[in-house]
Amino acid sequence: MERSTRARRPPAGLFDGYLDPKRPHAGAYDEMFARDGAVRQAYRRLHEQLDKSVPAELGARAEALERALVDQGITFSLSGQERPFPLDLIPRVIAAAEWARLERGIVQRVKALEAFLTDIYGDQQIVRDGVLPKRLITSCPHFHRQAARLVPPNGVRIHVSGVDVVRDEDGVFRVLEDNLRNPSGVSYVMENRRTMARVFPDLFAKHRVRPVGDYAVHLLRALRAAAAPNVADPNVVVLTPGVYNAAYFEHSLLARQMGVELVEGRDLFCRDNTVYMRTTQGERVVDVVYRRIDDDYLDPVQFRPDSVLGVAGLLNAARAGNVVIANAVGNGVADDKLVYTYLPDIAKYYLGESMLLPNVDTFRCWLPDEQQQVMDRLAELVVKPVEGSGGYGIVFGPNANTRELAALRRRIRANPRGWIAQPVVQLSTVPTKVGQRLRPRHVDLRPFAVNDGKSVFVLPGGLTRVAIPEGSLVVNSSQGGGSKDTWVLAARSSTQDSELSGSGLADARSQTVPEVAPEVGPELTPGQQQQQQQQQGVDRARP
Repeated sequence: MERSTRARRPPAGLFDGYLDPKRPHAGAYDEMFARDGAVRQAYRRLHEQLDKSVPAELGARAEALERALVDQGITFSLSGQERPFPLDLIPRVIAAAEWARLERGIVQRVKALEAFLTDIYGDQQIVRDGVLPKRLITSCPHFHRQAARLVPPNGVRIHVSGVDVVRDEDGVFRVLEDNLRNPSGVSYVMENRRTMARVFPDLFAKHRVRPVGDYAVHLLRALRAAAAPNVADPNVVVLTPGVYNAAYFEHSLLARQMGVELVEGRDLFCRDNTVYMRTTQGERVVDVVYRRIDDDYLDPVQFRPDSVLGVAGLLNAARAGNVVIANAVGNGVADDKLVYTYLPDIAKYYLGESMLLPNVDTFRCWLPDEQQQVMDRLAELVVKPVEGSGGYGIVFGPNANTRELAALRRRIRANPRGWIAQPVVQLSTVPTKVGQRLRPRHVDLRPFAVNDGKSVFVLPGGLTRVAIPEGSLVVNSSQGGGSKDTWVLAARSSTQDSELSGSGLADARSQTVPEVAPEVGPELTPGQQQQQQQQQGVDRARP
């Protein structure tokens, strides 16, 4: 049972009206306050400090945070207007024990999905044993036969994963989806922390917050460990679509922190099934490619022949064992939203374990009985396209009119494999600055895991995204969402350094942040971004 302290009086000052029973989604689990108004243990010190503050002080802190983001060039474009990246100044706090449970669940999930990918691109024993229907795999557009029997040297296909987690009305963490292809957002985790530590060191002084700045160390170790065993000093590169990609800032940040080359497809070439990088000193062999390009654009020999973003012959070089592609080609079959619904069966089959982190309850429209339940309850469910991302294409049944529901029914019947449906989950809320007060706003969490073949490291924290519009359950930045710094508290018995122990604060203040390429326009799917980048590359090549 979670310990909490009984509030002697209703929240006052900045928290006036925070627990108003008439607020939207009043039944949601609040991360700071229990239902009776008590402050949860992990938030006690933060609440004490905030409760002493006045709106003017909160506004001054918010302005300082915004100036720091602008000074560092961390901006994005929304509706054609340039603005600082939306970082809320109230952090999300996760207790050590809660994080330990989350961490175990994420590690289990990565192991199960690794075993699944190894099998599905090998003997497909899980299909032979009748645990999964074969058409589930063959109908997935991200199942690539080109990756069959392509075995990485250390067996790792999921070098980096991002697991989207939500907390339901009962306070239970549930996985919303897995991201196993090119999960992004970890750069904002690090930059959010660096900015908060520089602007609000006093907030960290009263908490033992586990650091996140060593992510690149774990990533580089995993990438080097992925190389062929006969390579003594692996040459790792980060392959980016280019400066016009919305995640280019992350690509350049990770390359710089790892001390490796950031390259585009035109910087690499293949000869005799070996990948080379063009340098001013001549050709240099590449052993590991951490690619941030979708499968379809990665190798024009195997996939889209018109791609100018990838490297011709890259997949053959990987098959020959001369280069490792991270994350592996074909991982998308494991984070398919329909395959996601079978993960409890997958974990039981490969690990003999029940899931530590349950999925959100999901109806599979391709199964006739479940499709009928969806049709009967369409006005109360959230219906999602299997191939959707960024919050686009989702239909909230309670908010849809009769015409929209009728159109949705037709789309589901026309392509049942392309849709899933879930009950509306009232995402948990965290205090968020809105005007001159703190108000509950819904959040999700994307922790990042790195697999080096021997162990799975989960970055303590992750990207907390927050829905700023009142009552909104959509946290994507393109639809008005923002982010929060995520604090994982160290256990009392832990000897690990906290965020500002030792030289941590000095490091946070002394490090400089490069100019960031603004995010342009609405949030695009990775495929749309790379399609756009592909066209720009073609245009530049024209005389």
